[in-house]
Amino acid sequence: MDLLRFATAGSVDDGKSTLIGRLLFDSKSIFEDQLESVETASRNRGNEYTDLSLLTDGLRAEREQGITIDVAYRYFATPRRKFIIADTPGHQQYTRNMVTGASTADLAIILVDARKGLTEQSRRHATISSLLRVPHVVLAVNKMDLVDWSEERFEEIYQEFSAFSAKLDIPDLTAIPVSALLGDNVVERSANMPWYGGTSLLHHLEHVHIASDRNLQDVRFPVQYVIRPQQSNARDYRGFAGTIASGILKVGDEVMALHSGLTTTVAAIDGPGGPLTEAYPPMSVTVRLEDEIDIARGDMLCRTGNHPAPTQDVEAMVCWMDQDALTIGRKLGILHTTRMARAVVKDIPYELNVNTLHRDTDNNQLNLNSIGRVKLRVTTPLLVDDYDDNRTTGSFILIDEATNRTVGAGVVRGS
Repeated sequence: MDLLRFATAGSVDDGKSTLIGRLLFDSKSIFEDQLESVETASRNRGNEYTDLSLLTDGLRAEREQGITIDVAYRYFATPRRKFIIADTPGHQQYTRNMVTGASTADLAIILVDARKGLTEQSRRHATISSLLRVPHVVLAVNKMDLVDWSEERFEEIYQEFSAFSAKLDIPDLTAIPVSALLGDNVVERSANMPWYGGTSLLHHLEHVHIASDRNLQDVRFPVQYVIRPQQSNARDYRGFAGTIASGILKVGDEVMALHSGLTTTVAAIDGPGGPLTEAYPPMSVTVRLEDEIDIARGDMLCRTGNHPAPTQDVEAMVCWMDQDALTIGRKLGILHTTRMARAVVKDIPYELNVNTLHRDTDNNQLNLNSIGRVKLRVTTPLLVDDYDDNRTTGSFILIDEATNRTVGAGVVRGS
């Protein structure tokens, strides 16, 4: 059974948390004590109905204000597929949290209130989904019950969103009219919208094809840990543990270890359940090699004729997540896959207006929640790919060395 990771996005009060609550409730994926807790909280807030949004709004501040602040992750499964949901905030000031939730998503659900139509945040989140190369996007037009289940209103919003998304890189777009509060077209098809000929949201999530979205050609295996057991019967064991970033690694394959450039052969692959003949993303495995070559955390196993070129000059789109602005000359820590290095900001060519897609070349700094092009110089060569080719080796985070806070996230762009 495969796993689908998806993120919800949209403007404030468009119903993201309610939609997820409805998905969990109608698919019978919550426990009785969870439901009792939500029912109690709903009564305390004076609601005459069970507020399913409280299933994901776990912070006290979220429940008091009725908004999402942090990214809330929830897991559920159906007989066809497993799911990890990232419920992301709608407020502009929490844009960085939306970036966090969407960075690992296979699919993004962008909710739009049928009464309001597209908002600034709807466009912002669509742009971010495109920048992060989320392969599949669902436009969920919510609160259809409040516009009398109007087909004309749904089509109007869909056409407007389609025109905007045409400027972006969204390879797969699906539009579904829903009512998260009442459950129409969420898990079951709605009888209130006979004009809609598509599937329910859950049916689409269960059947959307994601296997071809993963890069299975370029083998990238960042080494996270070197395993040397101390038991007397395993003294000769030397394995390299990590998560397959891309490609298919098989026993007997010739591989190159970077940064050294030495070549060897895969002798064995060990998984959580025992020996494997092959491994593919996103499996976590331990790889054993035929030859004793020097490999440490931060190195990478690749194909001999297909590997990234080490570089100290990195150009990327960066989402800035700190109150203190990112300025030219600032020194930061950079974590790329399993390698840590130091970096200095050489240039900020432009800031991107995620609503209009305009490039502001007059601004030479990035403020909180801003996204812009940044040129970095790093102390240690990094093994980066373009983000369009590999979402794992094409991304990194920036760290404030004084406080150890994550202050930025970047996706590598070669052009």
